[in-house]
Amino acid sequence: MGKIVRDEYQTDYVAGQDNIQPFGLDLHAPVFPITAIIVVLFIVGTLMFPALAIELLDGAKLQIINTFDWFFMLSANVFVIVCIALIFMPVGKIRLGGMDAKPDFSTLSWFSMLFAAGMGIGLMFWAVAEPVAYYTGWYGTPFNVEPNTPEALGLAMGGTMFHWGLHPWAIYAIVALSLAFFSFNKNMPLTIRSAFFPLLRDKVWGWPGHIIDSLAVIATIFGLATSLGFGAQQAAGGLNYLFGVGSGINVQMAIIVGVTALALLSVLRGLDGGVKVLSNINMALAGILLFFIIFAGPTMSILETLWITTTSYATNVVAFSNPFGRDDEVWMQGWTIFYWAWWISWSPFVGMFIARVSRGRTVREFIIAVLLIPTVITAVWMSAFGGAALEQIQQGVGALSSEGLTDVSLATFQMFANLPLTGIISFIGIVLVLVFFITSSDSGSLVIDSITAGGKTDAPTAQRVFWVVMEGAIAAVLIFGGGDDALGAIQAASISAGLPFTLILLVMTWGLLKGLTLERKLLIQSGEMT
Repeated sequence: MGKIVRDEYQTDYVAGQDNIQPFGLDLHAPVFPITAIIVVLFIVGTLMFPALAIELLDGAKLQIINTFDWFFMLSANVFVIVCIALIFMPVGKIRLGGMDAKPDFSTLSWFSMLFAAGMGIGLMFWAVAEPVAYYTGWYGTPFNVEPNTPEALGLAMGGTMFHWGLHPWAIYAIVALSLAFFSFNKNMPLTIRSAFFPLLRDKVWGWPGHIIDSLAVIATIFGLATSLGFGAQQAAGGLNYLFGVGSGINVQMAIIVGVTALALLSVLRGLDGGVKVLSNINMALAGILLFFIIFAGPTMSILETLWITTTSYATNVVAFSNPFGRDDEVWMQGWTIFYWAWWISWSPFVGMFIARVSRGRTVREFIIAVLLIPTVITAVWMSAFGGAALEQIQQGVGALSSEGLTDVSLATFQMFANLPLTGIISFIGIVLVLVFFITSSDSGSLVIDSITAGGKTDAPTAQRVFWVVMEGAIAAVLIFGGGDDALGAIQAASISAGLPFTLILLVMTWGLLKGLTLERKLLIQSGEMT
């Protein structure tokens, strides 16, 4: 007889047992009021003193980035290494939800949802602007290479992939896999605190857990509100660039109202009829746009850029990941550390949404889908958009060549202007941006609702409606009351939250590895796994 293995991760706690039900709602007693009060106070303070808020919060953000750049870099490397290891480890055969669990969604719909929630909107804005910025030295260059040179082109594409490849998706994967495992395999609430059960045990259902969940809600609300606010400004700029409709507050407000209304409709249709359908539309539109750029643009140059992107990323990823002895701190801190802090601050939202839609997948299947496949697709996307833009610059064609990178939000449309059917593809681009915003708002409300309902996934629809409206209202109030200063202050606060969340992710990683190892022993003991 082998040694009897005891399941250490058993709890009597039931999702929602601490909830209250005012007005037919289903709210977690401590978490909802805590987050509501903090969000209201923070928004009011920011609107009353926007310049002071951005000065203080930007200062804190820069201090964190400059002081803890090495910590962000090393932690992100740990997440990548652990995720790659999980693909090959025996625990990769463990299935989320139990060995007999079946996936809730088709593979294509599942991937569409996780990709749209993960970074779909960012690819629309940065696929052109970021390679151009690095190539021209708009704000530093990787390894201080001379701008506008063949070497700068290779490092520009490699550096862009570094920021959108394995590292950010590894951050999301750690959070998502931790939450999915403890929720679906250990019957714990689908909420951030559950991932800390290996460390805190049943104390996690008390105030330590309330604080963890409250921080996650606040980070998610601020992240979504700032993205919606800046996105409205960028979409308004694109519409003005194409149709001359203006880009003032009225246009931005109209965009926010429209996005919120469509997100509201998506919420009312539910996860299957809402987010899944919109995510599939996203992927279809993105695919059409991608293939058009490849075949209507400089095809051979794009294919060459894909090779350059892949080889530069593969050969320089270790050097890009090294925080020590760098002589390009302006670029590293201004871009890499900013991105790492931003991805980490968004990880509760994206990770929890990915977890929600991933029941029935094996750990190995999960990691491959969340880590490797998006990296490959991103390489193709960045090479097509970035390659087309860099080719235009090298040939002296268009505004990006003559004026440089003057407005990040217009860079993609300036590249489109030199391709066939400019009006049509630009319109598709704007629609894609807006649909990405709708899916982000909808999936974000789903996440916030689950946390503030104590981990329940079947809370009343009215609560998700409330959170969708709140996200739009916060973005609108910030734009109307404080403009860029108010939005920048909230964004700086979100990024600053990346530091404590990095510690949280490291603890999650330890708990995940420990939990998966124990689960494999239990499955072998029960005869469900060999």
